[in-house]
Amino acid sequence: MKRRAAINTARDVSVALTIFTVLVNVPGEFTHANPYLAKAGEPVIKTRVGTCAVTGGFIHLYAALNNRIFDKYGIHAEHVVLRGGVVAMAALGSDEIQFLYCNADTNIVRIATGADGKLVASPLVGLPYVVLARRDITKPSDLKGKSIGVTRPGDLPHRLARAFLKKSNLTEAEVALRPLGGTPTERYSALLQDIVQATLIQPPLDVQGRKDGFNVIYHLNDLGFPFIYSSVFTNSKTLKEKALLVQRFVAALAETVYFVEKNPQQAMAAVGKTLSIKDPEVLQSAYAAYAVRLVNRRMIVPPKLVAETIETAREEGINIRRRPAEVFDNTFVENLEKSGFLKELWRGEVPETRKAP
Repeated sequence: MKRRAAINTARDVSVALTIFTVLVNVPGEFTHANPYLAKAGEPVIKTRVGTCAVTGGFIHLYAALNNRIFDKYGIHAEHVVLRGGVVAMAALGSDEIQFLYCNADTNIVRIATGADGKLVASPLVGLPYVVLARRDITKPSDLKGKSIGVTRPGDLPHRLARAFLKKSNLTEAEVALRPLGGTPTERYSALLQDIVQATLIQPPLDVQGRKDGFNVIYHLNDLGFPFIYSSVFTNSKTLKEKALLVQRFVAALAETVYFVEKNPQQAMAAVGKTLSIKDPEVLQSAYAAYAVRLVNRRMIVPPKLVAETIETAREEGINIRRRPAEVFDNTFVENLEKSGFLKELWRGEVPETRKAP
């Protein structure tokens, strides 16, 4: 009992789980060797996980919720959608939500400036956004006198749009950045209604855009941004008081990465249900982007990209108060490797890359 009472930090969880793994590491099915599963009779832990948008980029979280993977780990996860990163980070800091699933780039900077949060896992690494424009706009210079639909200032689409304009030798006096709703579907709807003439969008809406006659005029990955995409954040209260919950949440998500790879139809169904999309071509686009091209199976947060993201913000004049190492914690994902969890899950070494189906 004393040992359990002392498990208040990620370090303690690591030690405890290593010992437990040795005790249960016997031949058999994966579920029998999984040290993170809920034990018989153990009370279910209720927690809230927020997302900062509605996007195919959250395919792994949607699949976990839709297929009740968190339940196996003794977690009842209530999903709430928050409008944009500012609102989402505020909810995390106030403990209205205990986990935030969102793109990491802007939130890394927010934590570095003093916001309460820590990045603990990154299932996706890379930048999937494109600039989608009206059919008569075929290149960036055609945007002069037009407007681009973005989210609120400071959020990722807004920052990317400004970087795109700079790269294209355009100014905000020549091309207006118009704040719209926080979701890609809201921005896409504004493009359909000609409220804006271009917007930043990610798969699968790029496929729908082409079907509706729009043009992809720029792939934002060409900006060369250091970019960590869909990631898991938690707050200091949860880390201090419920480190085992964090460990189990991360383990459940790691299992979902495997599940999505092995069950593409169920994964696409989860995205289709959340985004109200039935078109198989559109859903395949989301799967190819997020379950193949950008997937980071070990979910390790890339320290170099965190440091580069913070340094870029510093160069832009943002007041940075924390070192990169204070923004993220790879302990929980590293425990998955140390405990043998990942090797059991993948029936051997974790493959480094994926091939499109």
